Amino acid sequence: MMAEAEAAVVVEDLTKRFGDFVAVDHISFAIERGEVFGFLGPNGAGKSTTIRMLSGLLLPSDGRASVAGLDVARETEELRRRIGYMPQLFSLYPDLTVEENLQFYGGLYGIGRRRIDGRIGELAELLGLHEVLEQLTETLSTGWRQRAGLACAIVHQPPIIFLDEPTSGVDQSARQQFWDLIADLAAGGTTVLVTTHLMEEAERCTRLGMISRGKIIAMDSPQVLMSGLEGLVFTAEPDKPLAALDALAAQAWVRDTALAGSHVRVRVARGADDPQGRLRSALEGAGIGVEDVRQTRPSLEDVFVALVGDAGEGDAA
Repeated sequence: MMAEAEAAVVVEDLTKRFGDFVAVDHISFAIERGEVFGFLGPNGAGKSTTIRMLSGLLLPSDGRASVAGLDVARETEELRRRIGYMPQLFSLYPDLTVEENLQFYGGLYGIGRRRIDGRIGELAELLGLHEVLEQLTETLSTGWRQRAGLACAIVHQPPIIFLDEPTSGVDQSARQQFWDLIADLAAGGTTVLVTTHLMEEAERCTRLGMISRGKIIAMDSPQVLMSGLEGLVFTAEPDKPLAALDALAAQAWVRDTALAGSHVRVRVARGADDPQGRLRSALEGAGIGVEDVRQTRPSLEDVFVALVGDAGEGDAA
């Protein structure tokens, strides 16, 4: 782990229990300054609980963490002035305009009136908010509300921001635009920790921590994680996708399977003789028609499915 003085975030054996339930289970990692670090995992994996501990909103049960050099359990007031935090449901005041919301949050962070006016202009330029500054936030689309929420989270220019499922509920175009904004913030030196369960978003992170049932099961850049996957990955187009999963899972030479829309993704061991032919034969032998079987590049979902299966944790939800 990198030296604490060089890192924006340092986490050591961080744990959170709710009664007998362990939501976050002794996780450790560090985030470099200016990095876009992603937490990838299904709902309930422990992503949001981790962010809440790092934001000073939840006390850890065990372990320790520092953010911007501050202890998350002991220096919570100063910590909240040094970070930006955008939860899944960001609290914008619906009966205020976007500009009024920014003025309100700027006041909470102790920004003077002269400075906040200038800051609103900067954020309007950065996030493209000029056309909605005078609109009540309750009238905005989800995509615009997400941008306004991000603006309020960074109005005080924090060096570190935490974004918890920031594109939940927005369309593909708005999601792409939001991630372009994240890239711009990181390019300007801001450290970003973002949670997501969407694989295409995770690929845009500098580095990923894959988390399942409160444990980190892998951590590296998306490219390294995908290139390091053992075996070969194929996609099949069967006429009975759910039956195809069962039929292929029964084959000893098949490592794992996953449903991707109407397709089935299959990982097989390297060195298997004619894997495409064997996959087709296995499906047709089970009375399942198959239009196409072809090799494809590994995805982060393939990596996650493989890791969860290797850990004996069942399906990745």
